[in-house]
Amino acid sequence: MKSKIFKIVMAGTLAVAGSSLSWNSKSLAAAAFNETFEQGNASAWSTQYGTWSVVSAGEGHAYKQSALDKEARAYAGEDRWSDYRVDGDVTVLDFNGSNRAMIAGRYKDGNNYYAASLTGGDKLELRKKVNGSSTTLVSKDFISQENHTYQIGLVFSGSKIEVYVDGVLQLSAVDGDLTNGSIGLIGYKTVVQFDNIVVTEDGGSDPDPIVAEPTPTPIPEPTPQPSEPGAAQNNVFEPQSVDGASSYALGGFAAGVTGGGVIAENTSTYRKVYTASDLAAALKKGSGVKVIEIMNDLNLGWNEIPAAAKTAPFAQHSNAPLTHPVLLKSGVSNITVEGFDGLTIFSTNGSKIKHATITVKRSSNLVIRNLEFDELWEWDEATKGDYDRNDWDYLTIENSHKVWIDHSTFHKAYDGLVDVKKGSTGVTISWSKFMGDNQSSTGWVAQQINAMEKSRAQYPMYDYLRSLGLSAADIIAIASGQKKGHLIGATDFASDNANLQVTLHHNYYQNIQDRMPRLRGGNVHAYNIVMDASGTLAAKQRLTSKIESAIKSKGYHFGVTSNGAISTEGGSVLLEGSQIIDVLSPVRNNQVSASKSEYTGKIKVVDTIYTLKGQTFRGGSETSGSPLAPKPAAVKPFAWNGFSKLPYSYTVENPSGLKEKLSSASGAGVLSLSKAEWMKTVEK
Repeated sequence: MKSKIFKIVMAGTLAVAGSSLSWNSKSLAAAAFNETFEQGNASAWSTQYGTWSVVSAGEGHAYKQSALDKEARAYAGEDRWSDYRVDGDVTVLDFNGSNRAMIAGRYKDGNNYYAASLTGGDKLELRKKVNGSSTTLVSKDFISQENHTYQIGLVFSGSKIEVYVDGVLQLSAVDGDLTNGSIGLIGYKTVVQFDNIVVTEDGGSDPDPIVAEPTPTPIPEPTPQPSEPGAAQNNVFEPQSVDGASSYALGGFAAGVTGGGVIAENTSTYRKVYTASDLAAALKKGSGVKVIEIMNDLNLGWNEIPAAAKTAPFAQHSNAPLTHPVLLKSGVSNITVEGFDGLTIFSTNGSKIKHATITVKRSSNLVIRNLEFDELWEWDEATKGDYDRNDWDYLTIENSHKVWIDHSTFHKAYDGLVDVKKGSTGVTISWSKFMGDNQSSTGWVAQQINAMEKSRAQYPMYDYLRSLGLSAADIIAIASGQKKGHLIGATDFASDNANLQVTLHHNYYQNIQDRMPRLRGGNVHAYNIVMDASGTLAAKQRLTSKIESAIKSKGYHFGVTSNGAISTEGGSVLLEGSQIIDVLSPVRNNQVSASKSEYTGKIKVVDTIYTLKGQTFRGGSETSGSPLAPKPAAVKPFAWNGFSKLPYSYTVENPSGLKEKLSSASGAGVLSLSKAEWMKTVEK
């Protein structure tokens, strides 16, 4: 259990770092007691009442108390212990009402001890029991979730007693009734598991450290939380080295965004979201919430969410599903994030959001990180494959300022993936992955095709494609690419298009057919991105010219578009240090008519690697004979709109090897960082 041993050391280190005891600046003595229950027994413990057993838990074992009738106690250690700290993991499986789970210290017997107590009544308490009489020394509101593990620390120094939760100081009191004693684990009418119990004495001398066995993958050390609940830290983090990249810090047009800041989990402005109802409450206009942590995957289709969630900011999407078997059951919701100033939405585990579109309106200073968006595409018979009905984008930014979308994954959608509209400014999308379907036999597209295959007559376009000799596998392969990436500016020549500002960097676009990005007016800066359309180019070979002509003659739209970065209507796009793979039209400056100059945009490419069917070119749009020269209209000289140079600094990396970097475990898409790191935006 190597990872478990490492966890014990880290937990102890973090808790000590947050301590304000007088010996905090000293070296700590070696652990006086260290219990992981990995031997499969609890031979060091004595019990009084309750039903105690060592059980399997996660990757290891834990000590479980399962009786619900009285105060169950287990105790261990030495009565001589005086000034020390005890840390342990506490997971309540059933509070059985407003009952308690406790870690005790200076434990003399069942009638004399101090204890840090989590209650089902949403309280955190520092309790004292002397001569059988219980007293609450200090308490605070604290929402304790069942089946969630809390690392509890109880620290004694003379008459001063402190309680920590997950390394954050929560309670402090002064009391001198009990001066020494062992440790205890207590379940008062609760089902609870305890694990990783560590006692460290104040030795006042150089320690004999606990040595962690090396782990195959080092776990990043958590950054300590604010010492006072609700107090924000500086919104900074230490730079990391990521395969040559300096860090994951915020950059681009969104520079300066802080989101909700770094705040303690137990404050009213920090919400842990487990359900659609939780999310509805957190995103309600005027909620005052600053940080939303998505704890698990969320199925948010209109038919999936409870009645309590069917209110603003949730609404049934105006375009109901027509063909996909899953969406026909789940429905689709639209979630409106409106009127927020300073908000962070993130997940530590890369949770998925499914069956919903999200529209950000009239908001500023927003951060969206480490989320995955999925299951929002269906076959389009209604507009004959033109995909011009449903208007399902995962994220749409409207009339908003300073938005950072980072380290997120976007799967195939009916319409766009992330669109920016209505004059939104200061938007950065970074280290994210945008991808088509995986073409597996159980994938999202295959589920759709399999459903239509069973009743082809109900789907005239699909039936016609099959009649042309295309197999179901052919159609899955061709349909699996994502049609649209980013539309920047929704309406031709809208007056607010000139205000649009978007930075795209370190994004991986896999089998996206168009709009990386497509700009109408305004400014887009893209650097160190990868457009990899090798899969869609291979799928295109399944369509012969005869089949393509037959499809067109029936007014159907079924094929593979192959465009890269596009600038139109006077917009300015600068693409630097990137890789473009198997995109047939990598750089475009007009999508209406080459003869109508008002529809032409400005676009420039610098030091980019372009590979098409095995042939590679490295250079820019202005290199003689460059395949990256803008087409199809006459080239307009590049210049930014509204300023002479970019209003931020940045570093462009060598594009060689960029695909490998961004497709690695520490590249684009979801990533493993600590909660504090996800809430921070700026390098220290």
